Amino acid sequence: MSRVLDELDVLEAESVHIFREVVAEMQAPCLLFSGGKDSIVMLHLAAKAFAPARVPFPVMHVDTGLNFPSVLACRDRWVERLGLQLVVASVQEAIDRGLVHDEPHGSRNRIQTPVLLEAVEKNGFDALFGGGRRDEEKARAKERVFSFRDDFGQWDPKNQRPELWNLYNGRVHPGESIRVFPLSNWTELDIWSYIARERIDVPELYLAAERDVVRRGGMLYEVNEFTPALDGHVVERRWVRYRTLGDANLTAAVDSRAATLPEIVAEIAAVRVTERGATRGDDRVSESAMEDRKREGYF
Repeated sequence: MSRVLDELDVLEAESVHIFREVVAEMQAPCLLFSGGKDSIVMLHLAAKAFAPARVPFPVMHVDTGLNFPSVLACRDRWVERLGLQLVVASVQEAIDRGLVHDEPHGSRNRIQTPVLLEAVEKNGFDALFGGGRRDEEKARAKERVFSFRDDFGQWDPKNQRPELWNLYNGRVHPGESIRVFPLSNWTELDIWSYIARERIDVPELYLAAERDVVRRGGMLYEVNEFTPALDGHVVERRWVRYRTLGDANLTAAVDSRAATLPEIVAEIAAVRVTERGATRGDDRVSESAMEDRKREGYF
């Protein structure tokens, strides 16, 4: 008797197909892994795609030096659990040797780009898996599953390859590369529904708890080594959780009582604001902040 696939089964099958297609077409793929929910789901899918064998490519973390400690701990658990090769491209190390210079407003998003491109060239990667989804942000909504990058690592939104009937073109010349987005057609609700169904290990910051926070620019930031309480800040004890996890100094929490995976699924089903729009201070620089960075070579 045949089994009717539900929406998550269809999305899973599509992502597994993309992973296998890349490994078949490309010479040196790599998975960008930050320890956030999207990269964790992506890695879980990669493990399924090639089971019982190991994941046949390394994972790379572009480490800004401003990570939540619990996110790094989760990253390391996944690497150990699956026996993965971890490549760390350190932004702080690049600052120390003069490749890039720290920016005064505290965001290291823009200076991640040269660090990423250097690591890609050094390791000879010709395809990078990323956890971007089209529902996250306007620039990502434009992007193909196989997103071509020229020999400068740059993206041209007007020069993209057609993807008819899920046929993907991975042809690249020396120096060029492809960014691949296996989660393109997933939504935030799909991600959390899948995490709940598969009981996937994620950082504890995604679960609501009582935390000390300060209000800055209309957003709630947990008090920690990256966002200390300054003079004039009122420290509040609130039930909050994180919808997205970027740099600890620029990623805000949201009011929430969702302390379990089913509660998060129910909460996300009711919200109408995207996770990045609600909590990522680095995306508020301009309307085109993400697209500008992607044109420069950002993931």
